Amino acid sequence: MNNIVMRTELPAPVKRGKVRDTYDLGDKLLIVATDRISALDLILPTGISRKGEVLTRLSAWWFDRIGEVVPHHFIAVIDDSNAEDLVPFPLPPNCHGRSMLVRKAQRYDAECIMRGYISGSGWREYTRDGAVCGIKLPEGLTESDRLPDPIFTPSTKADVGHDENINFEQLEEIVGTEAANAMSKRSRAIYDYGHQVALERDIIIADTKFEFGLRNEETILIDEVLTPDSSRFWPLSEYQPGGSQPSFDKQPVRDWLAATGWTDGDPAPEIPGDVADATTDRYLTVYRTLTGEDLPA
Repeated sequence: MNNIVMRTELPAPVKRGKVRDTYDLGDKLLIVATDRISALDLILPTGISRKGEVLTRLSAWWFDRIGEVVPHHFIAVIDDSNAEDLVPFPLPPNCHGRSMLVRKAQRYDAECIMRGYISGSGWREYTRDGAVCGIKLPEGLTESDRLPDPIFTPSTKADVGHDENINFEQLEEIVGTEAANAMSKRSRAIYDYGHQVALERDIIIADTKFEFGLRNEETILIDEVLTPDSSRFWPLSEYQPGGSQPSFDKQPVRDWLAATGWTDGDPAPEIPGDVADATTDRYLTVYRTLTGEDLPA
């Protein structure tokens, strides 16, 4: 597959994350989702074709639906229909469809994770402590069980390296009580809505991550929302609690990287073509399943 975008160079101040290049346009930001992929906190040298477009357009699809419930930063996806009007410099065609214009907000240095099912790091913490982020859970849960009620489990926000799970009191210390309460309530509202919408389309959202920022004295949703990079999507038809589940995300890359024997400190290896293609297929499938449409060409 071609037209993979690993890095962008646009005439504005930029901050590069693991996947996104974010350009400062004054009171707005231009967020360009590249095709970079990270696994085990490692940014790999091989891109995943069309990944950035899926992240951008799927986030836009959700933002359009949750705006009446939770305030957010999204303005528009930038493509050939609006680039000249909304971006103050020529935007290369390979950035069309993968770029979002958003309102600028002051990002809170914490991530908000909603867990409706016990999996991943939450499962590991539960098997050790019987709790996740200090929240006591019922005894006898098995891996991937649905929780009696979704739980809000914040974490630190690390631009590099590992995020760390924290409890609500620690979140309050980082962002303040008012912001922590808003982040918790709005995370729950988005997850409850997104989970129900996805179930109607035969997808389980097992857990997901949100980010928030402060704009005009209000806590608003920023970054991406309910994408394969920020969420654990499981096919409802194959759901069987008691072990790990098949998922529509970058699991092929995680599995391949783990199988290579890579350890922290080793150079980042190139992803084989079949693994990259399988990952693209998963991203396109979840986009099509949720929206009911193919990703625009």
